Amino acid sequence: MHKQRGYRATLLGALLIAATAPGLAMADDAGAGTSGKLLLTGGVSQVEGAAGGGLTPWAVIGGYGTRDQIGANAFYTRVNLPDYHLDDAGVMVGFYNRVELSYAQQRFNTEDVGAALGLGRGFTFRQDVVGVKVRLFGDAVLEQDSWLPQVSIGAQYKKNNQDAIVKFVGATRSQGTDYYIDATKLFLAQSLLVNATVRFTKANQIGILGFGGDRHDGYQAELETSVAYLLTRQWAIGAEYRMKPDNLGIAKEDDWYDAFVAWAPTKHVSVTLAYADLGNIVIKDRQRGLYASVQLGF
Repeated sequence: MHKQRGYRATLLGALLIAATAPGLAMADDAGAGTSGKLLLTGGVSQVEGAAGGGLTPWAVIGGYGTRDQIGANAFYTRVNLPDYHLDDAGVMVGFYNRVELSYAQQRFNTEDVGAALGLGRGFTFRQDVVGVKVRLFGDAVLEQDSWLPQVSIGAQYKKNNQDAIVKFVGATRSQGTDYYIDATKLFLAQSLLVNATVRFTKANQIGILGFGGDRHDGYQAELETSVAYLLTRQWAIGAEYRMKPDNLGIAKEDDWYDAFVAWAPTKHVSVTLAYADLGNIVIKDRQRGLYASVQLGF
């Protein structure tokens, strides 16, 4: 399942189930300040589980909690392609708008392609992703008169369940860790959110085809970007781009692209639809399809 160009798809939605500890405030539906963040500014769950867009994490801490609150969510995303489909689910907890912990499980179903490759129809690659993100400085939403963005660093440990197969296609190992630094800023006057991420990775197709390879086995810096325009407090449209490494000799890996629309009637519900172009995946080219996700929260 290579050459996935538009995986932004796998973000845009999720189930927000906010958890609170005794004595701690819970984010409500107010605008911002100490009572919670603005709608859609906490991001959704990206493909590896971090708060952000579908393709790439943002510097924001997941959930609508602020510095005195704990926020949490759970998410489920489905991406349908002409020859494959992806199911992605997980949970995320944000602590005091400073630290975020996340977990996601990705299941990539090869459908008829699995049979053509001798793996069996519907053969599935499963990957578990455990993530951590820490806000260093800045605020993506407040300080709107300043150009200073919110800046965070993060890590995502990934473990693939098909060790023998990923090594057979040329990967060095079936587990690895991505590291990233990102900057996010919402320009309220322009209703525009901009994010830039630099990821240091060895992952092939985000890890679904393992890590490292016969062409390259070291960490590479890859750029990821997101732009979202807030049509109203409840609606946003945008696009994402994610550069990818090219470690395996058996197949070239494409960059990912996507375009999306997200709707959040309240902080407890959000729905996202996206058009994703994942490029060539193994022996099938032009893998483009619909991404759909729902998010519930408290």
